[in-house]
Amino acid sequence: MPTLVLFVFVVACALLGYRVIAAVPPLLHTPLMSGMNALSGITLLVALRALSHESSVTPLSMAAVVLATANVVGGFWVTERMLRMFQRPGKEEEGR
Repeated sequence: MPTLVLFVFVVACALLGYRVIAAVPPLLHTPLMSGMNALSGITLLVALRALSHESSVTPLSMAAVVLATANVVGGFWVTERMLRMFQRPGKEEEGR
């Protein structure tokens, strides 16, 4: 019974998340992604802090580190790619 309740909760969260993101205008996707990237960075710091205590090393904290790291790296990668789309053709970025 508890697994069924957990499954229904996960599906409901996924559907609600899809509906919320679908209702966001495309103009706001980039600022929202930047905000979520910052929240993932905070999650990563807290998960690393939790892993620093030997008594609290759990699969959940290790999963939080892996997933938050993937989200932060992916967010920076996508942001850099989007910023390159707005550069003028033939203009090299300064400092590279």
